Amino acid sequence: MEKLQLEALKKFTPARIGVGRTGTRPLTKDFLSFRIDHAAAVDAVYGEVSSQLLEEFNLFTVETRYETKEQYLKRPDKGRILSVEGEQLIRERCIRNPQVQIVISDGLSASAINENVLDVYPALLDSLSFYQIDVGTPFFVKGGRVACMDAIGEILKPEAFILLIGERPGLVCAHSLSAYMCYRPRKGMKESERMVISNIHRNGTPPIEAAAHIGTLVNKMLEQKASGVSLVV
Repeated sequence: MEKLQLEALKKFTPARIGVGRTGTRPLTKDFLSFRIDHAAAVDAVYGEVSSQLLEEFNLFTVETRYETKEQYLKRPDKGRILSVEGEQLIRERCIRNPQVQIVISDGLSASAINENVLDVYPALLDSLSFYQIDVGTPFFVKGGRVACMDAIGEILKPEAFILLIGERPGLVCAHSLSAYMCYRPRKGMKESERMVISNIHRNGTPPIEAAAHIGTLVNKMLEQKASGVSLVV
C-alpha cells in the first residue's frame, strides 16, 4: 500500500523521491540522471547568452563590476554596481524618464535567457502595448544581480522597471527565469517594494502567460504609483 502511495506521489513532482539503490549506491540510471542535471546547472551558471538572440531584439550590452564569474558568485554586491563604461553607454543610448524600462540579465542562468526570452519578450511588449504603456530603450546586463535595477533607475528615472533575469539553477530545472518589477527604482530601495514572478519556463509558469501577467501588474503599478507590499493586486 505504501509503495502504491509513493508511486502516485512521484507523478506529481520532478523531485528525486523514492529513487532506487543497490546496497549503499544509487542505481546507475539515477546516478547518470543526477550527473546530467548537475552538468546542466553548471553550464547554466558558466554559460553565455546567445549573441544572435541579443541581436535579434536589438539589445546592446552593458556590464557590472563582477570582473570574473568566480567573483560574481562570491561577491553578489559586484553584480549590483554598473561598470563606468556601462553607465556611460546607458546615458548615451537610452531614453530618459520612460514609463517602463525593460532590462534582461543573465544572472545565475544564461540558459534561462536562451530558453525563454524568445517567447517572453515579444509577448511582454504586446501586453504593455495593450495597456498603452510606453517602453524605454531595452538592453542586456551581463553579470547582473537583481538590485542592478536600482542603479539603472537612478540614471534613467523610469516610472516602472521590469528585469528579466536567470534564476539560480537546480537539479530539476536549470533554465528558470524570473521577472522582477518595481515602481520608481532607486538606490536604497527596500526589497519589500519589489515584486517577482518566478519559475518561468516550459514546465513551470508558461512564458507567454507570465508575460501577460507582468503587463497587468505593471499597469496596476502605474495606476496606483506603488509596488511590492503596497500594491493592491
